[in-house]
Amino acid sequence: MSSRRDFIKYSALSASALTLNPSMLSAIESGEMLKRMIPSTGEELPAVGLGSSATFSSVAQSDDATGLKNVLTTLLDNAGTVFDTAPRYGGGAAEEVAGQLVGELGARDKIFWATKMNVAGNDGGTADVEEARAQIEASFEIFGKTPIDCMQVHNLGDLKTQLPIVAELKQDGRVRYTGTTNTQPRRVGQLLEVMRNEELDFIGLDYAIDNRLAEDELLPLAQERGIGVFVYAPFGRTRLWSRVKGVDLPEWAAEIGVNSWAQFFIKFVLAHPAVTVVTPATTNPKNMLDNLGGGVGPLPDSAMQTRMAEFVDALPSA
Repeated sequence: MSSRRDFIKYSALSASALTLNPSMLSAIESGEMLKRMIPSTGEELPAVGLGSSATFSSVAQSDDATGLKNVLTTLLDNAGTVFDTAPRYGGGAAEEVAGQLVGELGARDKIFWATKMNVAGNDGGTADVEEARAQIEASFEIFGKTPIDCMQVHNLGDLKTQLPIVAELKQDGRVRYTGTTNTQPRRVGQLLEVMRNEELDFIGLDYAIDNRLAEDELLPLAQERGIGVFVYAPFGRTRLWSRVKGVDLPEWAAEIGVNSWAQFFIKFVLAHPAVTVVTPATTNPKNMLDNLGGGVGPLPDSAMQTRMAEFVDALPSA
């Protein structure tokens, strides 16, 4: 049975001191990390990165962040660069701790920093302009880098007030890319409206093999409008792990170089051409490397995607 635990044996002494199963090592060495272009500029990004919600945020609030440092090192040592965060993940700890760790690694300019801002809340609140600007300045201080690579308005928060602020930052050269995010199905219509009417470099959303709502309108519109896409939850957070617990990978998954369920789920998401970067969160260096393996080797064609989705759809719901 293939699993995330089987992918590597990790030495905590160094993220570069990795001992892999020979067949998996061969698969990684024989291919390069998939890169996707940011539609608005043509800049290429590695298609698999690291998120900091959920588990990352929890560990960031603890006294021992060694594991997070190893995760970031593993990301950077294996062709990854994209780190997605937000000021309020983990009560602010995720962004602050990550900034400190990346500084200790001397890697501030190696990371593609994708952060967010929102002082309005997620349900129609009003943003205070000065509070919004203060939150942004705090992110600049934490990252120690100007420009910040990407700043999005989190969960469509008071876009009338907050989107012009990030647009101003881009115009002033302090932010390279802007956009907005939404992870709430009931607000898909609002996100579609914003995509049609505003100049956005990126959107961020949830998309997974058992959560394919984005395929209906959001991803096609992103392609049409030339908007990059961050995918935040390719594992359905923990939902998909519950569904495949005790289930063997189908043998035919090897046809696209899949060695684990993580790679199965990530390759399905990356097969959609509108997706720019997938950023699952993890606190485990082994899982980080496993995730990065989802961006190496062939992606499923439409027939394989259908086969993959049908396999998962037939499993009991979590």
